[in-house]
Amino acid sequence: MDRRTILHIDMNAFFASVEQSANPELRGKPIAVVGGHGRTVITTSSYEARGKGVKTGMAVWEGKRVCPELIIVVGDNKKYTHTSTMINGIFREYTPEVESFSIDESWLDVTHSLSIFGSAENIAYLIKARIRHLFGIRCSIGIAPNKLLAKLASDMQKPDGLTIIEPETVSTLLENMPIEKLCGIGRKMQRRLNMMSIYTCGELGRCDDSRLTRKFGITGARLKRMGQGIDNSPVLQFADEGDVKSVGHSRTLERDIDDPAEIRRFLLQLSEMVGSRARRYNVSGRTIHLYVRYADFFSSWGKQTTLKNHINLSDEIYKAAVSILDTVELEQPVRLLGITLNNLKQLEEQLPLFEDERKKLFATQAMDTINDRFGKMAVTFGSLIPGKEKAGSHVIPPSWRPDGMKNVDVQ
Repeated sequence: MDRRTILHIDMNAFFASVEQSANPELRGKPIAVVGGHGRTVITTSSYEARGKGVKTGMAVWEGKRVCPELIIVVGDNKKYTHTSTMINGIFREYTPEVESFSIDESWLDVTHSLSIFGSAENIAYLIKARIRHLFGIRCSIGIAPNKLLAKLASDMQKPDGLTIIEPETVSTLLENMPIEKLCGIGRKMQRRLNMMSIYTCGELGRCDDSRLTRKFGITGARLKRMGQGIDNSPVLQFADEGDVKSVGHSRTLERDIDDPAEIRRFLLQLSEMVGSRARRYNVSGRTIHLYVRYADFFSSWGKQTTLKNHINLSDEIYKAAVSILDTVELEQPVRLLGITLNNLKQLEEQLPLFEDERKKLFATQAMDTINDRFGKMAVTFGSLIPGKEKAGSHVIPPSWRPDGMKNVDVQ
């Protein structure tokens, strides 16, 4: 593969930075963003708070203990997703090859833009300046020959850093680099590799192929390449993401719930979110997966059912999810619910045979059209209206993207 130049851009303390930019009274002060009024877990904090020991995942009382002057701010999803979309629009002014990794991270392939802007470093500084000027936000940027190393580089200097990894320095850089620094090696994988006496990227890159393959299957070869700093994966624009394998949506509830009727109402809302996205992209699925996380945060379960026919209508997704729920006795109040539609196929342009099914399809299409024009939930199921304002969450799902199939709606 020809030599590439990849940027990874990571918005520093994104939610907190957006809040400080929007409210001058918060600037320069230690703040922590939480998911909602009823939630006590810190989703992110400003660098002023981090400097005093406040960390993501802390309970609010823990944050207050290490930083008594900590200011708690309830997150605003709409503000964050709007800002992220605008920032990704800036990226596309420098290259059309932009891949959103999450709401605050993106890869840019600027290989073909260097002749226009002079150098990758120059592009990075231009982007930094524009984001700082327009949004009052700092970002760290990594420049490297591939996505894996660019992501690694952006993490090396925070906040507001710029790190360049040249191809000839890769082996030296990785020799003593802890394996957990690589994107894609989480805690479980780290523990499994540590049990093999592999702690650094250098050790991983030199590990015998057959040993890794016996332990991890086909993933073993990829892990060895990662240890060597090799990554040939392209920067994927949302239109080039390939066949979608699933459509899912999950939400953390504003408060823990154990009322079956309230849980079902929330499942109906999720079913509508999943169904509307599936219909927008003209796909249907046979397998419904329900995920539940309990109030203690650590306990969870997931179950699925496979139907005879492919579906994408919200009420049918809902019925399948409820049928799964009815097979389980809930052990404690519920903190999070998720529904995923799997086993997808592209729909053919064909009307249902029976009149009742055609009426349901036309009614669903009319509801989708109205919601696309006037906003999600402008028209919804009657049973959702009483709890409509309380059913959502201030936690943005990991699947959110500013474009394409993964652009899920947030509350």
